[in-house]
Amino acid sequence: MFIFALYLIILFMTQEREERILQVLNKRQAGITVVLENVFDPHNISAVMRTCDAIGMQEIYVLNTKIPPHKKWGAKSSSSAAQWLTIRQYTNAEECFTELRKKYDRIFTTHLSSDAVSLYDIDLTQRVALVFGNEHAGVSEEIRILSDGNFIIPQVGIIKSLNISVACAVSLYEGFRQKSAAGHYEQRNLPEGQYQELLKDWSRGQLTPQPPEEGVSL
Repeated sequence: MFIFALYLIILFMTQEREERILQVLNKRQAGITVVLENVFDPHNISAVMRTCDAIGMQEIYVLNTKIPPHKKWGAKSSSSAAQWLTIRQYTNAEECFTELRKKYDRIFTTHLSSDAVSLYDIDLTQRVALVFGNEHAGVSEEIRILSDGNFIIPQVGIIKSLNISVACAVSLYEGFRQKSAAGHYEQRNLPEGQYQELLKDWSRGQLTPQPPEEGVSL
């Protein structure tokens, strides 16, 4: 009796996990990403990763041209987020942007300039990459030149400065709002090959490939 009860518990947990994996994968978004340029504090990166996972963003780019590549992501809670994200690390800006241009139509940096536009004026339903600079100097001139424009998060306080993880969260949740209104979360959004690869990795090969939905790119 005990063995049968234990079997039912394991079966229920397995089915629940499988349903959760499919539920999350079906809402993962391929059309938005974040680039972190020379962010020193791994705890800031870990906080960004949790937000990325929360809004269904799959890929995050970590560009380190002035500091060594990160080996750990700070807080223990970040490790649980990091294992569900595709983290792409680069040490060369041009190589990073070459790869970004293959997947994203527009690249915007967070930088206060005369030509900067409001976050809320950017169409985040298109394929967009948002670049955030390090805690002290912000986005470098090299990266601003490689990008398509600058944006700011409107503020009315005296300081007019947000922690990078907060700025990223505000920006990504605006993307979440726009993409939700446009129906992007109502069907599978990832390219089919990436979807099936993640399904295999997340389930450790236990889940069978899912048939593609209509309109999903291969």
